[in-house]
Amino acid sequence: MNFFRGVMGGQAAGPQPSGAETIQKLCDRVASSTLLEDRRDAVRALKSLSKKYRMEVGTQAMDHLINILQTDRSDSEIVGYALDTLYNIICNDEEEEQDENAQKQADDLGALFTEKFIQDPEHITLLLTLLEEFDFHVRWPGVKLLTALLKSQGVQLQGIILVSPMGVSRLMDLLADSREVIRNDGLLLLQQLTKGNAAIQKIVAFENAFERLLDIITEEGSSDGGIVVEDCLLLLLNLLKNNSSNQNFFKEGSYIQRMTPWFEVGDDNSGWSAQKVTNLHLMLQLVRVMVSPVNSPGATASCQKCMFQCGLLQQLCTILMATGVPADILTETINTVSEVIRGSQVNQDFFASVNAPSNPPRPAIVVLLMSMVNERQPFVLRCAVLYCFQCFLYKNQKGQGEIVATLLPSTIDANSISAGQLLCGGLFSADSLSNWCAAVALAHALQDNLTQKEQLLRVQLATSLGKPPVSLLQQCTNILSQGSKVQTRVGLLMLLCTWISNCPIAVTHFLHNQDNVPFLTAQISENLGEDERLVQGLCALLLGICIYYNDNSLENCTKEKLKQLIEKRIGKENFVEKLGFITKHELYSRAALKPQPVFPSPEQMLFDHEFTKLVKELEGVITKAVHKSSEEDKKEEEVKKTLEQHDNIVTQYKELIREQDAQIQELKEQVVSMTAQNEQMQTTVTQQLSQIQQHKDQYNILKLKLGKENQSQSISQGDSSQVNGLQTEELSQLREEVEELRKQHALLQTQLGEKDALIDTLTSAAQTAEGPAAGLDNTELLQELDALKSRVESQSSEINQLKTEKQELLKRAEAGSSDTVPTSDASLDASKMADLESTLAAQTSETEKLKESWAELEQKLDSVTSTVAILQTEKAKLQTEVQESRKEQDDLLMLLADQDQKIHALKKKLKDLGEPVEDEEEDDIDATDQTSDEDEDED
Repeated sequence: MNFFRGVMGGQAAGPQPSGAETIQKLCDRVASSTLLEDRRDAVRALKSLSKKYRMEVGTQAMDHLINILQTDRSDSEIVGYALDTLYNIICNDEEEEQDENAQKQADDLGALFTEKFIQDPEHITLLLTLLEEFDFHVRWPGVKLLTALLKSQGVQLQGIILVSPMGVSRLMDLLADSREVIRNDGLLLLQQLTKGNAAIQKIVAFENAFERLLDIITEEGSSDGGIVVEDCLLLLLNLLKNNSSNQNFFKEGSYIQRMTPWFEVGDDNSGWSAQKVTNLHLMLQLVRVMVSPVNSPGATASCQKCMFQCGLLQQLCTILMATGVPADILTETINTVSEVIRGSQVNQDFFASVNAPSNPPRPAIVVLLMSMVNERQPFVLRCAVLYCFQCFLYKNQKGQGEIVATLLPSTIDANSISAGQLLCGGLFSADSLSNWCAAVALAHALQDNLTQKEQLLRVQLATSLGKPPVSLLQQCTNILSQGSKVQTRVGLLMLLCTWISNCPIAVTHFLHNQDNVPFLTAQISENLGEDERLVQGLCALLLGICIYYNDNSLENCTKEKLKQLIEKRIGKENFVEKLGFITKHELYSRAALKPQPVFPSPEQMLFDHEFTKLVKELEGVITKAVHKSSEEDKKEEEVKKTLEQHDNIVTQYKELIREQDAQIQELKEQVVSMTAQNEQMQTTVTQQLSQIQQHKDQYNILKLKLGKENQSQSISQGDSSQVNGLQTEELSQLREEVEELRKQHALLQTQLGEKDALIDTLTSAAQTAEGPAAGLDNTELLQELDALKSRVESQSSEINQLKTEKQELLKRAEAGSSDTVPTSDASLDASKMADLESTLAAQTSETEKLKESWAELEQKLDSVTSTVAILQTEKAKLQTEVQESRKEQDDLLMLLADQDQKIHALKKKLKDLGEPVEDEEEDDIDATDQTSDEDEDED
């Protein structure tokens, strides 16, 4: 122990050993001592020397310390000393101020020892295992050591932890530690772990990190919290920035809604602490990460919609219009609002309705524009306002129309300041930055909006008293020709290029001024300095737009003539070279990266993001247009017309499809609503049926109970005067049932009588129908016909005989004419002939009469036969009705029998209950039953 006293500062005789020698002895003691106390004291001594002799301890003791961690894990004290020693030799002491060389040497030393430690991945696994120990003296040094390793060699360590089983999960458990020191250092550890590694970021997010971090922020006081809130926000930024999966998980988990209370500010905003400013700045950055323009459009739109619905946008606008807010927070809030409303029509409309708390109230847009064109405002604030205005107009044709409308003569209000007036004032002010900002803002009001480009041509400006007004287009070209600052001319040229691109009417107005084309050609053809090269490139772009979008409506400025002018005055190659000056400018590529205008100084504010896209789109087509011949132009125009026709057809079909989609959607909604109503009604019916069934069951149970109670009481008491209230109620119900049964009995008796009368009527009708059929006997008619037939046949035979005799007499007469015949025979034959003829005529007439009688009899027979068939059919129908009536009568009799049984049963109950029953009614009922029984027997 004397050795340790010497090391720890005790006085010893003789020369003092050097630091390296002491460390060597301590390392030997750690390696060779068998007693745990000796090893613990040696490690404690190494810890005390590790800061002063960092190089020596790291070189000689690291392996021994790692061995301690492996072999003496059961002793938390020695493990804690070993972890602290490793931390001291790996971590650079940030508290001490050092010069650059010393700091660099320290960093190199830390990186060297870190590489040595992580050469074996098992060392990191061992460290992760030690973090599971709950002992403070083990867990806290382990967290600090792992954080230092990540700071030094983050990428290599991330790879080892990623493949380690449950490695990230063990680290996430640190956030649940009840000891704030460990929890807070765990936040720092996770910050280092999640830097630039999407895979680890996803694992941490799915380990419920968002929920835990937001809970910690709320517990610590949100924006009013301390450094812990800042650490949580930094970790959230690591997890969400450029990680679409985590962003979607954050949105789907409804965590955006939990951000809304962060931005609740009071009326008194004076005296903000530096920590609160930092916290709120990080919170605003977190909102911007979710709606950043670099995210996918669908995800951004979804987050924007969510932020409007949960009131987050309203809270941000409240901060925007509040007083006493620090300038950097106000600037960041403007940028945040810009990206929340960018491209979202609903959010843009809400922002247009926000008014500043002034008297009289002014729209927030007007107040912001007043700051933008005010040269006394901070540069970053003016850039933020410009970005907000650009985002408000992005894909917002309604907002573009409202801004342009404030410039038109019919809508100008002299008593109030409008956005258009502020833009015009800034466009022609003495401040070049205001000129540039106003020109870019006005260009965004025209972006991809042909209608507003044409409307802006109507704007007239009063330059001075006594002079006629000048159009806005002409005034812009006038300022260009006056040779103002480069920043002003660049802004005006960008405005003019945006204005006349894809707008032939605006091109015609621009070319109508005869001074414009000579000015542009002069600017392009001159050899100017480096500062003017950008202006030359923009002039070339403007002249190229005049060629490409020229509709040849002006004879002196057709496409062909302008190209000839370029060839003569400038040269095609020189023109293309000057046009390329734009994209070759060093600030062009910086502006093309992202929509937000971020510039280190006002002098470098030259390019707008949307304008860079326009240049990229037009540079190639203008170059081709300048080199094309007139025939190629004609062919291209024909192709354009054809394409326009096709586009129109496609547009019509798209509109038709949209209408049909809308109709289908409406029908689907109707089907869904009807289905829901149907299900709801079915559910209601089912519930009502179940309730009815329950009531019936309850009623039957009560009825049975009451019946049993009544019987028991009547048997035990034998006196009806002791019937309780429930029996009285049952008696009244029984009386009502008896009365109802009597009514039904009388009704059935009436119906039975009606049926009997109907049966009698049908029977008599059947007999009546059989009478005529019996009177007209078919047999007699047939006999009469047979008699007539025989008479006709006899008459026919007699007529034939007479005709034969007549033929014989005629033959004799003919023979007499040739021979000599006595006179007496001739006269006799003549008389006989006359008699025969008279007899024959009589017989013939009688025969005709007989035939007529025969025909009449046949007709009569047919009519009688048809009558009989009809009567037989009616008879069958009547018999069927009689049978049905008898069946109904039988049913009625059955009902009467049932009613009688019920009446007898009820009367028996009444008698059992001691109620008097009238005998006459009973006799009448019995008599009725007997009568019905006799009727049944007769049937």
